[in-house]
Amino acid sequence: MMAKSLSDRVLATPSSYAKKHYLYVQEIGTLTSMEPHVSSRENISSYLFLTVLKGEGYLTYRGRKHYIQAGDCVYINCRNQYAHESSAEHPWTLMWVHFNGNGADDFYQAYQGQDRSSIFHPADTAPFTDSLTALFGLMQAKPSLMELSAHKYLTDIITLIFTENRAEGVQGASVSGKPAQVRQYLEEHYMEKISLEELSSLFYISKYYLSREYKKTYGITIGSDLTARRLSHAKSLLRFSDSSIEEIAALCGFADAGYFIKVFKKAENMTPLEYRKKW
Repeated sequence: MMAKSLSDRVLATPSSYAKKHYLYVQEIGTLTSMEPHVSSRENISSYLFLTVLKGEGYLTYRGRKHYIQAGDCVYINCRNQYAHESSAEHPWTLMWVHFNGNGADDFYQAYQGQDRSSIFHPADTAPFTDSLTALFGLMQAKPSLMELSAHKYLTDIITLIFTENRAEGVQGASVSGKPAQVRQYLEEHYMEKISLEELSSLFYISKYYLSREYKKTYGITIGSDLTARRLSHAKSLLRFSDSSIEEIAALCGFADAGYFIKVFKKAENMTPLEYRKKW
């Protein structure tokens, strides 16, 4: 009887050190479907990233069935029930990695917190397939420091998931719209007093909607982003100017020197003067 699929995979057993400190590979490989069959799993302590190299099929996740095709990527939590099935007319070839480890839960929660889809279609899948191919080769070769290198490749893939998943909701609706305009305004006016109410009026948008869309788009609140920009400009002045703390506070939009020192110390665990001396 002919096999339902052809696969090439590496199963890994990470060390206790890798489980504690790194992102680690559980399984990685490629699969070419020869005939339709359903693969279904649940309650697995793992995260799955896959990309469809060619063909098409269906993914059922959290009770919803999705059509996926060449160029699509999938990022899911395998503790939830999921199933995938290749089409009969256009059998698919997949490249995938199951992984877990230190930070995996936090990354996924952050991803879900930005209302991103489990399925997305990046403009270019090459960065994903390049990283997966390199990781697959690494897991086959098993060189010294393999687990540290695997952590690096998995981090690269997760970074791509966050930065390249912008084809629909994020890029089309948000980045090209109000949040992007607000972010540019913050960069140009960080030295001024800025309130959410002012931004709402200036950009003709509800402050609640703006707050939600900004965080969804950039993963940070407007207030936190503004403070980070002010601190970055303050650091530059501390290092490359002779301006006093009072002058720097005023130039960077802080209400007074005392508040500037308080915010700076909370962010950097040192005062502005200590930062100036160290750097």
